Amino acid sequence: MFIIAEAGVNHNGRLDLALKLIEAAAEAGADAIKFQTFKAEQVTTAQGKMAEYQKRNTGKTESQIKMIRKLEMADDWYPKIIKHCQEKNILFLSAPHGHISSADFLKKFDMAAYKIASGDLTNRPLLEHIAQFNKLMIISTGMANLKEILEAVSWIKKTGNNKIILLHCTTNYPCPPHEVNLAAMQTMMRTFPNLPIGYSDHTEGHQVSIMAVTLGACVIEKHLTLDKNLPGPDHQASSDPQEFKATVKTIRVIPIIIGSPIKKPNKSEIEIIKIVRKSIVAAASIKKGEKFTSQNLTVKRPGHGIHPKFYENILGKTAKRNLPNDILISKKDF
Repeated sequence: MFIIAEAGVNHNGRLDLALKLIEAAAEAGADAIKFQTFKAEQVTTAQGKMAEYQKRNTGKTESQIKMIRKLEMADDWYPKIIKHCQEKNILFLSAPHGHISSADFLKKFDMAAYKIASGDLTNRPLLEHIAQFNKLMIISTGMANLKEILEAVSWIKKTGNNKIILLHCTTNYPCPPHEVNLAAMQTMMRTFPNLPIGYSDHTEGHQVSIMAVTLGACVIEKHLTLDKNLPGPDHQASSDPQEFKATVKTIRVIPIIIGSPIKKPNKSEIEIIKIVRKSIVAAASIKKGEKFTSQNLTVKRPGHGIHPKFYENILGKTAKRNLPNDILISKKDF
């Protein structure tokens, strides 16, 4: 199970907050923390508008470019952020949100994987360009239909790169329960049986992440903030450090609970079998030469006598000795 703390733009354009997000993610037990790499002009034209959830979460309306310009990461942040990730033993990831320029900028840091945001699922030039880096690509699929996902995977594989993880996702912050559609994640698992499938969670709380892992998601990505009341488009739909830590703790236990597909007694059950399973027992005093019947035999604990499945086989046989009431019947008794 791989857990990504989505820092995104929750640093609010401040390096100190970015470093604190790394610390919070590491403390919570996440495997990786993911930021966004872009310059505002690389992402949107001046005519770009805010999404409704961005208006709702920020409480104001302004141009897309004005909003995200305040959320850029400065180029000289990266060595400091990556070093801090190394010190905290957490993997640094970033989504090249500013098209090919961002991807090429990130390339020099030799990231282990590239995160592709849902908005770039249909961005063929970017997908093909990053695919040629021959690195793992973790791709969110919010807003997409199955045909678009199939196209994206095809474009990447044609470059010779088969290192792909797909994340089911709903691009709404926060995502309401009726838009989660975890059944669609299962459709993706059936459609791409040879690709790992995960879930990028924009819901409130950790119920949906837990359900996704239980259904087979191998990667969980979830937004992390230091404070939900901070200004910005994603804070309100993010988990605070305490919530995120609780989510990680719960997720880590799920594979242990799911366990093995082989149905057999657990080690702790072996001795209990003898105590709680049952054997064939005399239901009354039985005299030597008397036949065993449903009136003088019953089934009771403990379970180290003759198995109840042989009950019908014993009926009609003759007792070789006097048997007191409530004694376990043995093979030497008939």
